[in-house]
Amino acid sequence: MQEKLRLKKELGLTEAVLCGIGIILGAGIYVIIGQTAGLAGNALWMSCLVATIVAAFTGLSYAELASRYPKAGAEFEYTKNSFGKRIGFIVGWLTIIAGIVSASAVAISFGENLFKLTHVLSFPEIPVIFSAGILILLCSFIIFLGIKQSARIAIVFTLIEAFGLLLIIFIGIPFIGSVDLMELPPTGLTGILTGATLIFFAFIGFEEMVRMSEETKNAETIIPKALILAIAITSVLYVLVAISAVSVVPWQELSTSKAPLSLVAEKVFGAEGGLILLIIVLFSTSNTVLLILLAASRIIYGIGEDKEFPHIIAKIHPKTHTPYIAIILVMICAIVFSFFDLTFLVKTTDFVLFMIFIVVNAAVIAVRIKEPKIKSKFMIPLSIKNIPVTAVLGILSCIALISHLNLEIIGLSLLLTLIGIIFYEISHKMHKQKLLN
Repeated sequence: MQEKLRLKKELGLTEAVLCGIGIILGAGIYVIIGQTAGLAGNALWMSCLVATIVAAFTGLSYAELASRYPKAGAEFEYTKNSFGKRIGFIVGWLTIIAGIVSASAVAISFGENLFKLTHVLSFPEIPVIFSAGILILLCSFIIFLGIKQSARIAIVFTLIEAFGLLLIIFIGIPFIGSVDLMELPPTGLTGILTGATLIFFAFIGFEEMVRMSEETKNAETIIPKALILAIAITSVLYVLVAISAVSVVPWQELSTSKAPLSLVAEKVFGAEGGLILLIIVLFSTSNTVLLILLAASRIIYGIGEDKEFPHIIAKIHPKTHTPYIAIILVMICAIVFSFFDLTFLVKTTDFVLFMIFIVVNAAVIAVRIKEPKIKSKFMIPLSIKNIPVTAVLGILSCIALISHLNLEIIGLSLLLTLIGIIFYEISHKMHKQKLLN
């Protein structure tokens, strides 16, 4: 009976778009925007715009591949079909790492904001690591209950966090023009590009939407539409929020705050305004952790179903129809990574994602060359000799942003890649020996 169990197809376009927005809107814009302001200054919005363009290039590649291969394994499926199982597994492995590490980073952000809230309210202070771990446990339990339950909670939380960003935009309207938004930071263009590398963390999530394909009705059509809409909506919000933030609070002050948008609200509405934004941040970070863990469990399930991981990982619970082994595994790993430094986790996530995005953009080019006559329901516009221009630009832009990361982050990410390669080779060698015996 276990082999006949499948994930339930319960998501429509509205749910998919709102889930996508919910994943993207999270700790990034509410927390990382302060550190980015320290790099980009009043040109913070330019860093957001650069990150938007990079996300859009790669988002279109995801949209076409999701339309062609609507599977929970997502990046694993795309690269496996383009470059073979070995590359597919390595990319799948890196995707899992990016999901787990980013979930841990956002959980830490939740813990930091909860710590600040308890301090403001004079409640007993809760250790950051403890809060992060409890959040990961609760989110994992919700994911176990089912995709419909997870989506319903995500939609409510998404509306709350979107309200917070709209509030910041509204706050900033009277202050527009108070600073020179075209003023470059002290480090010039380098500061803007480095800022774009950091703020890109705020855009992560669009790539995770495709992992809900097996739980989406008519996924070949709905997932590409939902992906493009989610990127477009969040991009507009981010740029407007960036403009409002530096218009209300000097970028130097923003850069030193652990709750920069709460600081913006506090400047206009006083302590009560800052408190409201702080509560919204808690909803936002909770939502992001929930949806990232959901997506990470699905790609592990997808790889397990393809038997590249031990097949037990692909087991589905008979009552909830969720991949409970994968959920537990992701939960444990996320709790372990929550003991690491937040900025280190953010930069590691960015580098791993840039590597994945380079391969995904290359995959859509490769599949067009290998199967030129096969058309998917969504095709990237603007191609030269059937080569999508945006995919090429996606590769180049990711390489450009990687060059602004430090060697420590690059070294750790390459080490994690090497571990994945070793795991793949050992498991395949053992599999061959079993067949011979």
